Amino acid sequence: MKDVYQLSAQVPITMNGMRFDQVASELFPDFSRSRLQSWIKDGQLTVDGRIAKPKDKLIGGETLSLDAELEAQGEWEAEDIDLDIVYEDEDLLVINKQAGLVVHPAAGNYTGTLVNALLHHVPDLVNLPRAGIVHRLDKETTGLMVVAKTLEAHTDLVAQLADRTVSREYQAIAVGAMTGGGTVNAPMGRHPIQRKLMAVLSAGGKRAITHYRVIKRYPHHTHIKVNLETGRTHQIRVHMAHIGFPLVGDQTYGNRFKIPKGANPHLIDALKNFPRQALHAARLGLEHPGTGEYVEWTAPLPADFQSLVDALDKGYLHEEDQ
Repeated sequence: MKDVYQLSAQVPITMNGMRFDQVASELFPDFSRSRLQSWIKDGQLTVDGRIAKPKDKLIGGETLSLDAELEAQGEWEAEDIDLDIVYEDEDLLVINKQAGLVVHPAAGNYTGTLVNALLHHVPDLVNLPRAGIVHRLDKETTGLMVVAKTLEAHTDLVAQLADRTVSREYQAIAVGAMTGGGTVNAPMGRHPIQRKLMAVLSAGGKRAITHYRVIKRYPHHTHIKVNLETGRTHQIRVHMAHIGFPLVGDQTYGNRFKIPKGANPHLIDALKNFPRQALHAARLGLEHPGTGEYVEWTAPLPADFQSLVDALDKGYLHEEDQ
């Protein structure tokens, strides 16, 4: 079933001289500016029953009429893939993503993704941008993600992310013994040579800020909590590597594996064979797009991550090395 929107609003005199698309954005705040512009160009959003251009100036007193139907945003196929759903209502759902699950179809991963799984669970998501997904986790990163189920919720959540009011807390295991927590404020962008990678850039990078604090320090590793102030691709992985504490198991931004001095065989095996970057989105908080109330969810450490922590807790041959 497709979502159909039939709305109207009168333009206040105080908006005299404003562009059509600007007025529409003020009067229909549940929809993004780009979505409204698309409807204007398609003739689904009109001024006094006539088609107008987005840049046309209004004088006030006109009636804006919206008669629009959401169309499929991609040629994605639904697939019956298990999802760990932490919470769901009519506006959104929160999932605990497993390791190995790609979020969005792309070259090399057209099937078997989170999008394919979501469309099996909620078929109407095909009408939303990116099937309602408003933020991503890397393929091998586990933990909490929020997905919008309506266009209004999607617009609201995108705005919250842009305003940095969404709280995202991760847990990670870093290589190296940190002396304490801190903040990494280092602009990021595409690596100038290896375009599939991200990097800290001294010029031309986008603002990127990561806060971290120590949960437990080991002789050669640190269990940390990380809070994102911004949400750049690979931000935690790049920032931790940048300050000399790459994540355990990060084959892209980490260093070659070295056996920690004093580690017992079990810990050496756990570290050497950890199959992914040790990163988990443990807590997610935001203003509910339907009620406006602050809501929060948590996800426990997955089994492989917890086993790594247990191995670190028992991992050294001599008590004096602790």
